[in-house]
Amino acid sequence: MQCKQTSLALALALVIGIAQISFASAVCAGETRFGGTMFFDITHLDEHYNDTGTTDASGYGLDVKRFYFGVNHTLDDTWSLALTTDANYSSSDGQTNLFVKKAYVEGAFSSAAVLRIGSADTPWIGYVDKAQGFRYVEKGLVDRSKFGSSADWGLHLGGTLAGEQFDYAVSVVSGRGYKNISRSGRMDVEARLAYTPTKHMVFALGAYSGTRGKDLESTPAQHTARRVSAMVAYIGESTRIGADYFQADDWNTVTAPVSDTSDGWSAWASHAFDERYTVFARMERARPSRDLDSYAQDRYAHLGLEYAVTKGFDLALVWKQAALDVGSQGVHGTLTRNRRTHEIGAWGQVAF
Repeated sequence: MQCKQTSLALALALVIGIAQISFASAVCAGETRFGGTMFFDITHLDEHYNDTGTTDASGYGLDVKRFYFGVNHTLDDTWSLALTTDANYSSSDGQTNLFVKKAYVEGAFSSAAVLRIGSADTPWIGYVDKAQGFRYVEKGLVDRSKFGSSADWGLHLGGTLAGEQFDYAVSVVSGRGYKNISRSGRMDVEARLAYTPTKHMVFALGAYSGTRGKDLESTPAQHTARRVSAMVAYIGESTRIGADYFQADDWNTVTAPVSDTSDGWSAWASHAFDERYTVFARMERARPSRDLDSYAQDRYAHLGLEYAVTKGFDLALVWKQAALDVGSQGVHGTLTRNRRTHEIGAWGQVAF
């Protein structure tokens, strides 16, 4: 029996409710595959608050930020099952956590319609990570700023259209992310649509609407959380350059009587000198509370050099800098606290 080429869709969408992302792999009915990815770092970190000084998180340490282990079993040419666990260890708190990140049944009916039922990738975050690269160094803008989850429980549909010029993904999810599967009064909708006019250019739009799983009988939702996102990128053979942006309404005030808005942007670039060495950089700004605390601002930047040790094993020397300013709730323009973080060291990823 010959294997049938199937398409796995994973992230993409737009306001009207379509979205996607796809990658292909050849599998046969009854086949079980295993794989994993590890993100780790060995660094020196200096974290300082203006009012309390240097924190206990400062110093030297090794972190295993992520260890994904996955299994995929093919039932037939259409249906398959997938499970991915997510473990992490942080030297700052000395705790190890283990979660089920993805657990779904997939029906690949065609390249234009791939359905996933369960916890699966959400349309936006994973797509931007793939375009940007270097996820093992740091989360993307929306993920790092905590204005979205990379996976969630629900129904996920995606695929490619018009000769793969368009790809889409749309998800109807719980809204609480993959770590929490509890019920609420309504489900959330996230979607994305991407357009690739040329081989290397991509434009993407995304949207999110819901109560983030917080519409409960005891604490009913007062607002609907909404987020719109956009990305433009050039993804060449050796050079990548791009930017993404988001704007959110009431993301953190779903159950509060007051409203708030947030936004942020990120710009990034990388260039591979050869098969071994790649230089990369990123800068971003986010305003997490434009109305309630206009002083609040989250700034981040990194610069690094990656070395491909061997297939599936990358190491990078990276310098990071982050700053978080916070004002008094309801008092505009008054700084009450700031945090400054500097980190330098080696980051790595191993995949099998």
